[in-house]
Amino acid sequence: MLRKALAGIIAAGVILGVGELVSVPFGPNSSPFYAVGSTVVDNTPEAVREWAIDTFGTSDKTALFFGMGIVIALVAAGAGVLRRPLGAVLFGVLGAVGVLAAVTRSTSTPLSALPTIVGVAVGIVVLNALLRTENPVTEGMSRRSFLGLAVAAGVVAVAAGTAGRLISQARDVTANRLGFLLPTPTPQPPIPPGADLRIDGLASYITPNEDFYRIDTALVVPQVASDSWSLRIHGMVEKELVITFDDLAARQAVERTVTLTCVSNIVGGDLVGNATWIGYPLKDLLEEAGIQDGADMVLSSSHDAFTAGTPLDALLDGRDALLAVGMNGQPLPVEHGYPARLVVPGLYGYVSATKWVTDLEVTRFDKVTAYWTDRGWGARGPIKTASRIDTPRSGGSVEAGTVVVAGVAWKQHTGISGVDVQIDDGNWVPATLSEEYSKDTWRQWTYQWDATPGNHTIRARASDASGEIQTSMTADTVPDGATGYPKAFISVS
Repeated sequence: MLRKALAGIIAAGVILGVGELVSVPFGPNSSPFYAVGSTVVDNTPEAVREWAIDTFGTSDKTALFFGMGIVIALVAAGAGVLRRPLGAVLFGVLGAVGVLAAVTRSTSTPLSALPTIVGVAVGIVVLNALLRTENPVTEGMSRRSFLGLAVAAGVVAVAAGTAGRLISQARDVTANRLGFLLPTPTPQPPIPPGADLRIDGLASYITPNEDFYRIDTALVVPQVASDSWSLRIHGMVEKELVITFDDLAARQAVERTVTLTCVSNIVGGDLVGNATWIGYPLKDLLEEAGIQDGADMVLSSSHDAFTAGTPLDALLDGRDALLAVGMNGQPLPVEHGYPARLVVPGLYGYVSATKWVTDLEVTRFDKVTAYWTDRGWGARGPIKTASRIDTPRSGGSVEAGTVVVAGVAWKQHTGISGVDVQIDDGNWVPATLSEEYSKDTWRQWTYQWDATPGNHTIRARASDASGEIQTSMTADTVPDGATGYPKAFISVS
């Protein structure tokens, strides 16, 4: 029984490895593993998706891959244990699922089915070779022969899969990005030293690229070279535009610091970051195309066909909405949208921050919908006033005496005017804010707490520039962002 299960798992490994290798000429989304994974992402119920993000954060994709691996191993073991030819039939059924997933991806062609077909065919041959009798050890195959064939098949699976990954990675845009020259922007005013309080445990005012959160639907990061990239602007416009980097070179870039927030950020969560972006005002590009009367939305599409619907007025009202090409003095990291993405202050990323952007369709909310709105999320996604306690960390312990409590607060394109702190059920008292640089960025805050021994609860709330206080009402992330007061549970000794 154990050998049969092992035979099934090895055969499944061959299917995935060979499929990965054969997918090289057809693109990574034709790989059976990634095609099925992407389909799972697209069709996962929202409650499960949000649970995964809440639980695993930016490691949600790693968790998905691990979960898929376990499921594949269990099914493959079952295929090995089944009586012949039922195991091969099960692999064939799973192969049909893989083919369907591969050919229904937005960038697929009929040839996208080939990696799964070839992989399944080779896997079935391997399965039958390992199980060519009911009892391979006593009827026609010695224990040594079985183990030898199993090891050989395992080596084929690993070698094919590794070769496919390495070849795909060799075709990535790392070299193109390294050769990309950022435009010289019109500089923004310098960030004052008082904007960053530099307190241990407090998030820095500027989030380093490597620490900036990444939440998107791409299991395989799109590889788009700057010399082949273009942006099409069409729809309800007077004239269609197709913009390349040669066209952008004739335009003046700007530099702006903007905080971005994911709508999946839980109260007190870390799916928020602040960066200095270099890019081109979207207002200028859209006005050059000429907006027709009645338009109220721009549907942006990425290279991998993700879509987001952005309110048109947020792109035309003078805020620093950008076609961004640089992040913190570097070309955009590939995982953050190289060579170009959208940055729009005041809106959650799911309606505005399209990475690897290649298409802008000027249209109407009552005509088209986008990826997340099709899945039950709100259409316009305005940022809500929010705050976070960074230090001391919830669940930690401190010594009695003066304890520095610190965090960040944000409401992009409105600004933060104050933060209050509450210890246990006491009065709300004002915290000290960092110097404001821009209404489009977060502000740090700090409070000196005279901590007494025992267990305590710290709460925070922010007020925006209009004086509106962050709501205490608790709401889930779906459909348009979580609300409530962040809490930290602290033990004082």
